[in-house]
Amino acid sequence: MLLRRYGTTVQGVEMNFDARALSEVGFRRDRSFSLPWEEFEEGYTRTGGHEVTATAEGWVQDEAEQELLRVLAAQIEALQAGLAEGEVLLVESEQGSDYPKTRDEKKNVVVEGVNKLYFEWRVEPALRLGVFRKNS
Repeated sequence: MLLRRYGTTVQGVEMNFDARALSEVGFRRDRSFSLPWEEFEEGYTRTGGHEVTATAEGWVQDEAEQELLRVLAAQIEALQAGLAEGEVLLVESEQGSDYPKTRDEKKNVVVEGVNKLYFEWRVEPALRLGVFRKNS
């Protein structure tokens, strides 16, 4: 299960990664889980964490960025699949301080005498996810 803190509550979320959005790395509440933050802190113990990032490149800007977001989502899905019984992932990156953004670098490349743009995308800073286990 993927969770994120919203103010004084922790809520279940789903990934909402969209290359056309202003904030490409996004999460949408899915109403699968909701708990006051204090109860979450008392009921769950942090057992580990992950920093997830991705890179992609290509000749078409939009396709390269979409691939970047697909790779990032696949990594998060793999982490979710590897959770043990009673464990959850909590998005620890915070808006306004260390929230990940997609960044690109454009390069001029000469191909058969023609100047073309080549796009390299990355997620920066890394998305921080904490692994929390429900207390017995």
